[in-house]
Amino acid sequence: MTLEVVVPRGRIGDVESVIRSRRTWILKQYREMVANRRVLDEDGVMFDGTRLKIVFEEDHEREELLPDLERGEVLIRASEKSRVKELVRRWFLRETSRFVVRRTAELSKGLGLKYKVVDVREIRNWGYCTKNGRLSFSWQLIALPERLRVYVIIHELSHLVEFNHSIAFKRRLSALCPDYRQREEELDHILAV
Repeated sequence: MTLEVVVPRGRIGDVESVIRSRRTWILKQYREMVANRRVLDEDGVMFDGTRLKIVFEEDHEREELLPDLERGEVLIRASEKSRVKELVRRWFLRETSRFVVRRTAELSKGLGLKYKVVDVREIRNWGYCTKNGRLSFSWQLIALPERLRVYVIIHELSHLVEFNHSIAFKRRLSALCPDYRQREEELDHILAV
């Protein structure tokens, strides 16, 4: 990782001394950037909390994505590398849908909560709940370790009772998931596509 310093036009002064004076802040930002994990980048993809190496093979005859979890890699065959994101999106959409439909039904039954619809789609957050009981989850949810995926579902189910992030909501969340703050912090370090 490289640090690039851009000095605004007209700024006169000792750039090195400014950098030294902000050293603590710079190092803190650097540590946070290094700690963050991306769901998908050029070399790999996160699946179930584990980073898989992407092995790309150019193939003009067919497109396929073949995960090999034991080897820690996913083979992607396509006509060009720009197709990787779309193939990963399709794979994740299938896997996330299976997981979310099954686990939301199980968890809601156990908690005595009813929702109207659950779906998986392109959204900015990991999950979303509407006032009419629709639960939506990001297609990228399957990238997370299962304990974080379950937390996201519990979080959204809790909104069926408390449709906000009030103290009452947090109390309810804490009763259902005592380490919710730790899980939220872990989620903060995972960067979606």
